[in-house]
Amino acid sequence: MNSKKETKWREQAAKLFSKKVIMFDLDGTLTKSKAALDEEMALLLCQLLGKKFVAVMGGGNYPQFKNQFLKYLKCAETELKKLFILPVSGGSLYKYQDGQWSLEYSHTLTAKEKERVVGAFQKAFRDIRYIAPPKVYGKVIEDRESQITFSALGQKAPLKDKREWNTKNDIRPKLKAALEKYLPEFEVRFGGLTSIDITKKGIDKAYGVEQVAKFLSISKKDVVYIGDALYKGGNDYAVKRANIDTMQVKDEKETKQLIHFLLLSLKS
Repeated sequence: MNSKKETKWREQAAKLFSKKVIMFDLDGTLTKSKAALDEEMALLLCQLLGKKFVAVMGGGNYPQFKNQFLKYLKCAETELKKLFILPVSGGSLYKYQDGQWSLEYSHTLTAKEKERVVGAFQKAFRDIRYIAPPKVYGKVIEDRESQITFSALGQKAPLKDKREWNTKNDIRPKLKAALEKYLPEFEVRFGGLTSIDITKKGIDKAYGVEQVAKFLSISKKDVVYIGDALYKGGNDYAVKRANIDTMQVKDEKETKQLIHFLLLSLKS
């Protein structure tokens, strides 16, 4: 690493030094989209948990978090007790206690709410004359209990295909606008490269940050959120809009650099 980049990461890490909670987005920040947590990142997170409270939030449901993240996190029990998991963009929260992950809250959609959301998708598809891709991978509309998620290429689409669709065929702005007409009492937002996530009104990533702060009886100022999509329209933007301290990273490689230098600063 050249000296200019090293200086940049040392300065960024210094801003995190006084924070009590370091919160991360999952896809694109700690892992590639829907990819397993790698060994290096897992080790860095365990080391960070020895120093700070850590929270991880993403659009996937709890089973997705288990298979993608928790399965590969081999931390000591004392470290796991300092970790918060927030699936479905803050719609639920899990905490480690008594040797297992315990659900602290879940804003589950009712059967009628789910039916209303799915019906709105059908109306919105007609409104924008949506043409589905010729090939999809898995469910296109998925019930995540606290969230209904539309993924244009399906839940299991390869990252390469997602990036290509996002660059060439992203119809989500039109679809989101159409959905908002039918679902004024819900949150409708982009998720990842190909998704739209729908939750109850007021349930978003900013809400998730607030719940972690409330759980620990600390101020939101004691939390920093690190994500790859903090720009307007990005799936992390709700946190920035709520005036919570944030830090932008490009990908999981930059996140590793940031954690590495934060750990160095905490040792000194």
